Amino acid sequence: MTTAQIAPFSRHCSTHGIFSAGALGLMREDHLLRAFRPLDQGTGVAFVRDSLLAPLAAAVPNYEVRTDIAMRGSFNGGDWTATSGHLMGCFVAPFFGVSPTGRVVWLRYGCFQRWEAGVVAETILLLDLPSLMIQARAWKLAEPMGPDFPAPAPASRDGVWPQGDGAAALAIVEAMIGGLMKFDGSLKTMNMREFFAESFWWFGPAPIGSFHGFEDYYRGHATPFLTAFPDRVGGNHRARFGDGNYIASTGWPSITATHKGDGWLGLAAANTPVTMRVMDFWRAENGKLAENWVMIDIPDLLFQLGIDVFDIAKGN
Repeated sequence: MTTAQIAPFSRHCSTHGIFSAGALGLMREDHLLRAFRPLDQGTGVAFVRDSLLAPLAAAVPNYEVRTDIAMRGSFNGGDWTATSGHLMGCFVAPFFGVSPTGRVVWLRYGCFQRWEAGVVAETILLLDLPSLMIQARAWKLAEPMGPDFPAPAPASRDGVWPQGDGAAALAIVEAMIGGLMKFDGSLKTMNMREFFAESFWWFGPAPIGSFHGFEDYYRGHATPFLTAFPDRVGGNHRARFGDGNYIASTGWPSITATHKGDGWLGLAAANTPVTMRVMDFWRAENGKLAENWVMIDIPDLLFQLGIDVFDIAKGN
């Protein structure tokens, strides 16, 4: 976006989003937080303070916010910022039922905020709590198909307030999503090679893992995911915009599907309809997508299938 376009809502924007030092003071009184399971949703500044920030500060005192991507844009008349990175520090007290390790941990986050008249009216937040469970050896489902590690910053090192209007990058993603919706049981019908670089990186949520290039991605994510959810469709998007060579997208939920196939996360098909809370960040390079940071609220999805990962982590 241009300076003139972002001025009305960017004066107080922080690369740390909801985790910035002055975040509570920038929220509207009736601020709406849509968040990961088990926090889910609540209104008001006190809800953010008491249900999210205070428990986080107790669990990981003096945590650092390492932001790798920070973007501004507009969607359907709304002004948004989107940030992604990690919270890091020593895990010394329980956090949403996950027992502390007493050691350094990382907790990946994605945060979208909608601004009105210089204040934040709505925040959409995902934390990769299953990664915290894996680090605490409390994840009891199947081992991820790819490694779980702190997703790196963009290879180009230009993800914080990038330059350019983002229109060309956004057009690649819009076309790519159109291709994904052509899936008919064959991965070839989605024409992914038209939109992704041959050696692209896909940094997924911890229970799935991260992958490099088409064959690794097909093996570790696309094949098991589309076998499990062959009828998935997107919709209900809250924000999607481009900024420079970057694109950000989220919905609440982003995807509806039916769990029809076996194998994903080691699970047998439940034939149950589900929704998915998803965030995507992409970086475009030379007309194709070179990197994709993906967050899915896996605990919420599994809860719809009758699996409470927090209960299981407690030994129940």
